Amino acid sequence: MRFADVIWVALGQLRVNPLRTLFTLLGMIVSVGFLVAVVAIIQGMNAYVTENISSAMVGVNTFQVRRSPISLGLFDDEAMRLIVRRPRISEVDAAAVRDALPDALAISLQSGWPTPQADMVWRDRTLGSVRVFGVSPEYQIIQNYSLTSGRGLDDVDVAEHRPVAVIGAEVAKNLFETVDAVGHDVRIRGRHFTVVGVAGSKGRVLGQSFDGFVLLPISSFEVMYGRRQTTTVSVKMRTADEVAPAIQRAQEAMRLARRLRPGDANNFSIDTADGLVAFWKQLTSVLFAVVPAIVAIGILVGGIVIMNIMLMAVQERTHEIGIRKAVGATSADVRRQFLAESIALAVTGGIMGVTAGWLLALLISTVSPLPARVTPWSVGLALTLGATVGVLFGVYPAARAAKLDPIAAMRAET
Repeated sequence: MRFADVIWVALGQLRVNPLRTLFTLLGMIVSVGFLVAVVAIIQGMNAYVTENISSAMVGVNTFQVRRSPISLGLFDDEAMRLIVRRPRISEVDAAAVRDALPDALAISLQSGWPTPQADMVWRDRTLGSVRVFGVSPEYQIIQNYSLTSGRGLDDVDVAEHRPVAVIGAEVAKNLFETVDAVGHDVRIRGRHFTVVGVAGSKGRVLGQSFDGFVLLPISSFEVMYGRRQTTTVSVKMRTADEVAPAIQRAQEAMRLARRLRPGDANNFSIDTADGLVAFWKQLTSVLFAVVPAIVAIGILVGGIVIMNIMLMAVQERTHEIGIRKAVGATSADVRRQFLAESIALAVTGGIMGVTAGWLLALLISTVSPLPARVTPWSVGLALTLGATVGVLFGVYPAARAAKLDPIAAMRAET
């Protein structure tokens, strides 16, 4: 029997009982669809972090000197204990880094995580959940803020603890609407601050606005919130190629400022955009470890269902098998036929699962800020799994069909 005939007959059997075929493939469709959708979302998030979030938060030509690394949650208890004992990042540290990097475009000191949120009040209007940052003036250069009106914070504002603020575009729009915010007084936690500038819009990332903030001189911020345990020094070089040698010099300056001996470990961390991306990929690798287990269970169940359906088909078609053997079909022909039908079932389920997963990923990316990116390797993996399941769970029914005695099979009731 020609290979094309084997495939055609196999597909014909799927068309004979479409409802049974659909229910047979349901487990395979759900498992493969889940695999494709989850991988699409994870891959989309990885690409999004690489292309957008890392540059928005750190920048490819920027690095940060921090008390604790970005990948804080991935440390064991002992490492965490050592991190907690580290001294805070201070103005002394920032000064040491500035002295070591006179060629830097900007070096700033800013309040760290978690960023406090507060209500901002102007006259009888209140805007809630405004993120409050305490910064030195250079932070505005590092974040590439362009002002639509007014001025930015300066060194005098920090030195004199001035009650002034620069607000984001979303705050200006929602609190002041059509009024120019510059020159107006606002209240934050009961304290009065004069708006001296409005920053241009930076848009949204994953549904999170980058414009709902207020920048205060770090000295004024610390009066209101106290010194943060996570204060950070950010350094911006002119090009990304200058970052690596600058990190070396900054590290040496920090070690000298903290009087660390040659054998002592650093009691600070230096992170770049690559570090943020690596941290994110470490987190998603946990998902990649869990997803295959869930998918494997679903595919195993789907494979068992396919095997049972094929055994039922052998029972139902015993008379047909007897006729085929009587007219010259060999046991290998019968085995090949039922194996082809099993593979056709599984691959069809894989194709339908890929389609369902792609549609689900598209739906999620449409109705939510989560990006999705269907990758060729996930589609190939899904189809390979389908074919493999068809082979593994189709061997036994095919072998039973091939072993039937043609005379006994022809005597079977049709």
